[in-house]
Amino acid sequence: MDKSVITRVVTVAGGRFAPGHLGELTQQVPFEMVDAVLEQTCRFQRRVRDLPARVVVYLLLAGCLFADLGYSQVWRRLTAGLGVLPAAVPTASAMTQARRRLGPGPLRELFFLLRGPSPAAARWRGLLVVAIDGTIMTVADSAANLAVYSKQRGGATGGSSYPMLRLLVLVSCGTRTVIDAVFRPLSSGETTCAPLLFRSLHAGMLLLADRNFGAGFLAAQIAATKADFLIRVRTGTNSPKLPVLRRLPDGSWLSRFGGIPVRVIDAEVTIATRTGHATSGCRLVTTLADPARCPAGDLVILYHERWEIETAYLELKSTILGGRVLRARTPDGIEQEIYALLVTYQALRTAIADAAATAPGTDPDRASFTTALNAARDQVILAAGVTAGPAIDLAGTIGRLVLASLMPARRLRVSPRTVKRAISKYNARGKIDRTTYKATIAITITAPLDTGDKP
Repeated sequence: MDKSVITRVVTVAGGRFAPGHLGELTQQVPFEMVDAVLEQTCRFQRRVRDLPARVVVYLLLAGCLFADLGYSQVWRRLTAGLGVLPAAVPTASAMTQARRRLGPGPLRELFFLLRGPSPAAARWRGLLVVAIDGTIMTVADSAANLAVYSKQRGGATGGSSYPMLRLLVLVSCGTRTVIDAVFRPLSSGETTCAPLLFRSLHAGMLLLADRNFGAGFLAAQIAATKADFLIRVRTGTNSPKLPVLRRLPDGSWLSRFGGIPVRVIDAEVTIATRTGHATSGCRLVTTLADPARCPAGDLVILYHERWEIETAYLELKSTILGGRVLRARTPDGIEQEIYALLVTYQALRTAIADAAATAPGTDPDRASFTTALNAARDQVILAAGVTAGPAIDLAGTIGRLVLASLMPARRLRVSPRTVKRAISKYNARGKIDRTTYKATIAITITAPLDTGDKP
């Protein structure tokens, strides 16, 4: 009977540091970087324990890759590919104490080192296109967490079952890499948290934001960073006053918003499918005032790129976490876990962007995040690709698997924005059509009214 023998070389750190890796993603978060942040935050241990601080950092990151597993099972995956190398078998209590001893500082500093746009990030007319938005995340229902993070009140079900926090992220469109992030208790609104992210804006950026950020004081703060913006604002009774100062040939007009000069674009967007059509209005304000260089219709189309950040949140909350509650039971643990999640997400997104860059003309949007995540998990279990080989390999195993399973180019489709998994098993609104339809979109720029200061 024929047999095959497979011999594999595994290169990891020595001694008690061997379990401290993230498979091939270790090349995105190398040992030297982790050691540097441990030194910076005064968490570098002079006495080597069974769970050195560096190993605990990688344990936390691996815990995000395997979000459905407890840390003891995550540890077994970190050590599965080490073969005959001796490795500690820490108890759950020892791992809890090690995470508390580490604190959130090293993960926070690690995120600050890794954050930023990829070189392959989307640009429009030479501007780096970025988007800002917020989301809500649920945390473990413990007394310590409840002291900081409250439950959501009201609603048809009487409020949330778990404490919640608000996360705001600034992402680079196209590659969906994270430029900056901030989180606060749910009592802090998006407009309160948003200015904390403006520190990462600068000239050469174009910020996309939805109606929740359509406030004059925010527009003024964004303009002060020298970044441009394209923000949707409300219409109707609560719409901001946007007086017509000068009409432009493409139907848009110049105005003032938050004390700064802006250009206003009113558009009607008609979506037609085989079942019929629907038209809705859209009002955008922007600092891009030249209609020749930035036609109104082009800006309306560009605004759709804001949905890149919604996709990023889907990848974080659904693909990685699987809709689960954050596991930490203390506020410091929550901070540690969120930064670990952001670091892991950034490492995956950077690996995807690097792979796409090796195949000229490949749109990073076609890369499957799920494929990258599963490939990264496999590499952790095999302890493969922990250190770079002698030959330059920008794609790596993760990248090659992503490139081998590129998704088709996006089709123009629409789907009702409805809750797909309701809390109740009963349909409160009757039967809902959840079918996705192929669509055509028509955009019409509408000129301002002749009278009044609110077109």
